[in-house]
Amino acid sequence: MSSPDPQVRASQSAEVRQRRNDPSPTARGPVVAVTGAASGIGALLTQRLAASEEIKQVVAIDERRGDVAEAQWHILDVRDPAIAEKLRGADVVVHLALDLDLESDPAARTAYNVRGTQTVLTAAAAAGVHRVVLCTSAMVYGALPDNDIPLSEDAELRATAEAAGVGDLLEIERLGRRAPRAHPGLNVTVVRPAVLVGGTDTSLTRYFESPRLLVVTGSRPTWQFCHVEDLVSALEYAALEKVDGELAVGCDGWLEQEEVEELSGIRRMELPSAVALGAAARLHRIGLTPSPAGDLAYTMHPWVVSVSRLHAAGWRPRWTNEEVLAELLEEVAGRHTVAGRRLGRKDATAAGAAGATVALLGTAALVRRVRKARGR
Repeated sequence: MSSPDPQVRASQSAEVRQRRNDPSPTARGPVVAVTGAASGIGALLTQRLAASEEIKQVVAIDERRGDVAEAQWHILDVRDPAIAEKLRGADVVVHLALDLDLESDPAARTAYNVRGTQTVLTAAAAAGVHRVVLCTSAMVYGALPDNDIPLSEDAELRATAEAAGVGDLLEIERLGRRAPRAHPGLNVTVVRPAVLVGGTDTSLTRYFESPRLLVVTGSRPTWQFCHVEDLVSALEYAALEKVDGELAVGCDGWLEQEEVEELSGIRRMELPSAVALGAAARLHRIGLTPSPAGDLAYTMHPWVVSVSRLHAAGWRPRWTNEEVLAELLEEVAGRHTVAGRRLGRKDATAAGAAGATVALLGTAALVRRVRKARGR
């Protein structure tokens, strides 16, 4: 942990730089480049790597400069072919420049994510980088009623593009599989976190912002979380080449829906599949919610994963599912969501009063409001 005293921090930074220039064996670690290094998970990883004695140098790439002074910064868009020159001399690239914002235009988001990943893989090969680490999600396995619990990391990727952002992640996985064949000598490691928590905003974290937890009749939801701190430590393992291949990362074990309800204190609202899926599809079709109906599958069917490869390499999660759920509930306290749409205070009060029919009433009210607005 860095000192709050600026003089002490400056002294520590000088020591880190001196250590990296030292030709002793402890300073001969890899040079690691991180894309998307100025914010989110990229910023956390950049900070962690910059403080590590096992890393020789951190190259940070983003469209703006971040706060880690020890890193060597390059300001550019990852879709710019000029990134190849910035990667020259790096041993490993961890690609985290992805747009997974629920409110982004889907077409623009896909264009950025796919083109950015394609450019980084090609540029890394051209620059002589020998390993690229990609970060997708365990959602790529798909949420299906016949899934094993837990899924093997080698399980078939059976997801479809019907859930928000999953189509992008599947295409990124495809690019990652093709890259070593197109560029011999380039290795690709893929890290797939479970439900990510810790300053994140996804359709799955918004599930816990609802006044009732929607449960589709006949489904068997299971929950496995991943705290961002554990994801960052797993990415560090991959960057240091302590583990490779296709890796799942998350808390050990999982929680059944009944355990989630007991721990959260949020009661369920059970709806038939046709009603829940139909309402979600209609809301998304008219632009009222960012989440397509396909997102519901991940709250209906199991998709928990084994983290055996990281375990075999000596990695262990610091967080339990119970602890991550508690942090998530603290983060979302005061936020109100119905069918994936954030509500204002007035709307939330009305929704709370709707009780067990909140989702249906919320859907009807939102549809009426949009029709009325469009008729003006």
